[in-house]
Amino acid sequence: MQFSLWLALAGAGALISFTPGAGAINTMSNSLNAGFRRSIWGILGQQAALVVHVLIVALGVGVLVASSPVAFNVIRYAGAAYLVYLGIRQFLSKPTVAPEQADTLRNESAWSIFRRGFWVNLLNPKAIIFFLAFTPQFIRPEEPLFTQYAVLTATIVVIDILVMWFFFAAAARSFQRFTNTERGQLVLNRVFGLLFVGVGILLALIH
Repeated sequence: MQFSLWLALAGAGALISFTPGAGAINTMSNSLNAGFRRSIWGILGQQAALVVHVLIVALGVGVLVASSPVAFNVIRYAGAAYLVYLGIRQFLSKPTVAPEQADTLRNESAWSIFRRGFWVNLLNPKAIIFFLAFTPQFIRPEEPLFTQYAVLTATIVVIDILVMWFFFAAAARSFQRFTNTERGQLVLNRVFGLLFVGVGILLALIH
């Protein structure tokens, strides 16, 4: 990949990552609930789903999903339902002010955090459609495809990790003082719960 083309890819990748979405909300929620350092597991889960999306597009399955309203709607509604479920669960969760309860929340397994991040990103068919439209801009058919897709995927993943961890997860730390009181936790749970539900509804309604 030419350096000028890679710079364009990096710029586009940064713009995509800074655009708030389900991944950003999930990252901020994890940072508040599990801590800044452990929020990386959710971010890595999101990147694993991103790699799957790129693989789907690279293998041509994205064309099938894009051309099949039934397949697209099944995945779209499944993703929307999962986000709404996460939102309702967060909205209804009770404050945990007691030290032992807070420790339990912070001791959520890395695998659980990773898995949640993975499904939040994977069950988003818009990402498949987006990458189906996005990747051809940076791929040259006459050049080795594997290397180009590897560079594209690595670039997007690294940029997204940096933005998610050092921007969204770090920004969530400024709200840390709210988690020290029952009222503050209740407000944050409801705010992030509504955000998850809102993203899920948008995913279901926007065509």
